[in-house]
Amino acid sequence: MAYVSGPVRALVVGGSTGIGRGIADAWAKAGADVVVASRSEPDDAALGWARLDFTEPDQARQALAEVAGAGPLHAVCFSAVHYGTKRALFRDVTEQEWRRQVDVNLHGLWLTLAATLPALREAGPGLLLGVSSEVVYNAGPGRSGYAATKAAGTGLLHSLAQEEDAARLRIVQVLPAGMVDTPGIRRRRPEDFDYSDYMRPAGFGAVATELLRTRGGEHHGDSLVVDADGGWRSVREQPPESQSRGLGS
Repeated sequence: MAYVSGPVRALVVGGSTGIGRGIADAWAKAGADVVVASRSEPDDAALGWARLDFTEPDQARQALAEVAGAGPLHAVCFSAVHYGTKRALFRDVTEQEWRRQVDVNLHGLWLTLAATLPALREAGPGLLLGVSSEVVYNAGPGRSGYAATKAAGTGLLHSLAQEEDAARLRIVQVLPAGMVDTPGIRRRRPEDFDYSDYMRPAGFGAVATELLRTRGGEHHGDSLVVDADGGWRSVREQPPESQSRGLGS
């Protein structure tokens, strides 16, 4: 059943690049009025932009409030992420690096929920789409901060899904089955690295479009693993494989 019949307004937090950008582009192509909230402006005039930096909590709180209060809000995607400068053992990770991962990956999600949930409930049903990670299910060496913050964010959304009335708010998470070719990943790889077997952000377009069309439909509370061909399955059917690599990758 399609729930989207009139003008749709959507927000993608962390949508200037990577998976968030793939979702923002898909929603815009589907006819939604999409605003991207991020540190850098997306290179596409079809996408609106609001500057947002979760390392500046007051600025982030104000930016989210302005977007949420500017009109009806039917869908929100949270895709902001800080991976860390490189994979490193816990003993080598500075407190500053840890705090930045918490500020972006976890507290950024909290700030987004606090600012946008009332508007999403008013849309009845609104869609909250979280971008999760295989690291939630597969802890690995050199990823302690990233794994901890992503797992905490997933737990937050799972708990919220059990609290909310699905007639007013649907919460769904998506995650890639494999590594994705994004600017954040490329900053951590050698210049001659071969990305031919990596997924592309555009591969999230089909699932994002379907979730927007149905406002989450029957997937409320679920996490969907997205494959390289754009298909998807529930994590309950088959968990994702680990993408752990050596510390130098």
